[in-house]
Order: sequence, then structure tokens, then C-alpha cells
Amino acid sequence: MDSLDYYNKYASNIFEDTVEQDMSDIMETFLECLEEGDAILDLGCGSGRDTVTFYERGFDVTPLDGSEEMCKLAEIHTDMEVLHMDFRQMEFDDAFDGIWACASLIHIPKDEIQDVLTRIAEALKKNGVVYMSFHEGEFEGFSGERYFSDYEEAEMERIIKESGRFKLLKIWETKDKGQGSSHGSEKWLNVLARKK
Repeated sequence: MDSLDYYNKYASNIFEDTVEQDMSDIMETFLECLEEGDAILDLGCGSGRDTVTFYERGFDVTPLDGSEEMCKLAEIHTDMEVLHMDFRQMEFDDAFDGIWACASLIHIPKDEIQDVLTRIAEALKKNGVVYMSFHEGEFEGFSGERYFSDYEEAEMERIIKESGRFKLLKIWETKDKGQGSSHGSEKWLNVLARKK
């Protein structure tokens, strides 16, 4: 079972666990970099929770998820079409002012993260911003049925710099907002960067 299989298998439980989480404080930091009406890609939209908020705030939002079952639930919740696509295969060109990748890149192996950052950069318009969040730590590997890649601040700063595509705007830690962490990580590393 890979991570997508896990989300397909447990989609209803994951939906229930995440749909009511309040991300407003972190979201404000992201939205301060954008203007009403801007195009946002909700990359790994899960339940569609944040898609609904962006839409209600007046943004042109495109939800996307790699799990077919999560896409189905998100379509019901958002009443919008949700793109079903693996992040590592997306091909957008200067399409979005902002990309919101909330807890969605945590399953990408570290040796593939630069390729995903390249695809994110290509999807962003010039000076577009991306928000990403990861479990804070050094772990990489399977925890239960899912693969995780955790990052510490210095490592993420190096990855952003080595990508050559982004200027790091802010990096900060927050506590887990979930009802008990399935991965055992209490802290999240939040990353805000602007496309050069």
C-alpha cells in the first residue's frame, strides 16, 4: 500500500478528521501575499475545507488531489470539480498566483521534492507565492501504512535555495491542529516562498 492507497481506503475517516480544522491563522499569512480574485491552486485539497474558504473569500480556486476517493468527497463538500492528479505529474504553466500545499507534500520522498518544487514553480505566475507545510523533524520512511518525509528548518532553507526558483519569505513552526497525531509529530514546519 502506498500513501495514495491509504487515502483511498480511509477517505471518509480522513474527511471527518480534517474538514473542521481551523487553518485561518496560517491562511491569513498566505493570503496577505495575494489579492482578491487571484487564482489559487489548492494542491492536495483533501476534504476541500480550504477550497471552500478561498472561494468564499473571493479567490478563483482550483482544487486538486492525488486520491480519487478524496476527490469524490471534496467534490460533494465544495460543489466544485476537483482535479484528480499525482503532484509529480502535474503540468501547469504560469497558471496560478498562489499555491496552497497544506500538509500535502509530506509523503513525497526527499529525492523527489526538487522535481515537485520545479512543477510548482512552473505552475506559478511570476512573483507567485507557495505555502507548504511538513512535519518538523529528521524522519524519512514508513510510519504505519504511509511514507513520510520530515524536515528541519535548516534543511528546508537549503532545499528552497538549491531549487533556484524561489525566495524564502517566511519559515515558522506551529503545533499540530489535529485530534491526536497519527504520525507522532507534534510540530509542523510552515514555509512561505515567492517565485523569482
